[in-house]
Amino acid sequence: MPRYSEERKASVMRKLLPPNNRSVPEVAKEEGISEPTLYNWRNQAKEQGIPVPGSGKQTEEWSPEAKFAAVVETATMSELEISEYSRSKGLYPEQIERWKEACIQGAQLSVEQQQHRRLEAKQNKKRIKDLERELHRKEKALAEAAALLVLRKKLNALWGEDEEE
Repeated sequence: MPRYSEERKASVMRKLLPPNNRSVPEVAKEEGISEPTLYNWRNQAKEQGIPVPGSGKQTEEWSPEAKFAAVVETATMSELEISEYSRSKGLYPEQIERWKEACIQGAQLSVEQQQHRRLEAKQNKKRIKDLERELHRKEKALAEAAALLVLRKKLNALWGEDEEE
C-alpha cells in the first residue's frame, strides 16, 4: 500500500475539487492512484469541513453540508474576498448568497416550528385534561348504574319478584 506525500495528495485533491470538479475515475486513471483511495481522500476532506461537490459537476448538486461549509467560510469575508473565493471554488457569489438565505430561512423555520410545537403541546394537554375529566365522569356514572343494577337484583331476590315486572 503506497504512501503519498501531502503535497501530492493536495495537488490531486485540487483536481477533484472546484473549479476543476473532475471525476474520481478520470483523476485515478491519470494519476495512477486507486479510485477507493481518492474516494477516501474526498470523504476525509468532507469530514474536515472542506466544501466538496457531490458526484455531479454542478455546484447546485453539492451536498447541504458542503453548501453550509461554503456559507460559513465566507461569513466574515468582504465582497471582494467572496468573489475570489467563489472563483477558486467554481461558484458564483450569488449562489453563496442564496445558500446563506436558505440557511437563515431554515433557522427561522426552526424557531417557528418550535413555537408551533409548544402551542400544539399546550392544546393537546388541555384536550387530554378535558378527556380525562369526561372519562372520570362517565366511569362514575357507570359505577353508579352498576351499583343500582346490583341493588335492584338484590331487592328482587329478597322480595321474590320476577325481573319481568
